[in-house]
Amino acid sequence: MDQLKITLQYILPKHLISRLVGYLAAARLGFISHALMKLFIRAYGINMTEARYENASDYASFNEFFTRPLKDGVRPVVQDEQTLAHPVDGAISQAGAIAGDQLLQAKGHFYTVKALLGGDDATAAEFTDGTFACIYLAPKDYHRIHMPITGTLREMIYVPGELFSVNPLTAANVPGLFARNERVVTIFDTEAGPMALVLVGATIVASIETVWAGTVTPPTGSEVFRWQYPAEGPNAIRLEKGAEMGRFKLGSTVVLTFAKDAVELLPTNFPGAVTRMGTAFATKLS
Repeated sequence: MDQLKITLQYILPKHLISRLVGYLAAARLGFISHALMKLFIRAYGINMTEARYENASDYASFNEFFTRPLKDGVRPVVQDEQTLAHPVDGAISQAGAIAGDQLLQAKGHFYTVKALLGGDDATAAEFTDGTFACIYLAPKDYHRIHMPITGTLREMIYVPGELFSVNPLTAANVPGLFARNERVVTIFDTEAGPMALVLVGATIVASIETVWAGTVTPPTGSEVFRWQYPAEGPNAIRLEKGAEMGRFKLGSTVVLTFAKDAVELLPTNFPGAVTRMGTAFATKLS
């Protein structure tokens, strides 16, 4: 069955399916939408007491429900200035040292920083022998992404690609998965040096959004596209630790990379470990 699931992902029209699901998820279908939300809540055991709006009937579309905000104070952000916060609710897929420019995807599978970040040598070189973490967001998770550390946005990069599922089964069987899927790369300058925060698309991910640009995808592009941002002045984009920076409409994965000797991940970041946005993630070294 596992092999069949992998084979189908190569065969099925993933972009078409994803955009169709996105269209339906955005539709305001009244009791139909509410019935689907209630079914989803039961199927995945979602804790709606954490949500700002606890009832399915409070949401006009499935997308509104899926990107639901949380109540104030539900995810307190670690205040220690030397400590980075987890950016999302999810589970660690892999985390640790970047070996040269190689990141571990799963046993026997690696991908490069250069490929992940869109193919630019200079951008990738900043993270040589650095540190990374890959965090998977399951359907039940809170799907807004927050800043692990205060940073100023330097660049956003749209990278076209496939839309394979990003669950553990696919990560273990599809080579170069996270550098193969469509993604939005953000590069921030922080007190711990440069940080890449990558939002990776997946099957039935209806859209990837950032707070400064809105919806980045769809539509799907065919070429890498880059946006540059000023470091200072009225148009600079500076986000504080814990601030929302983006969101997924339906689930996916985030990958973070840091420069060499910039941060030390806490030992709680082992494969399979559950993460909660705002809790301690890493310590600044510089």
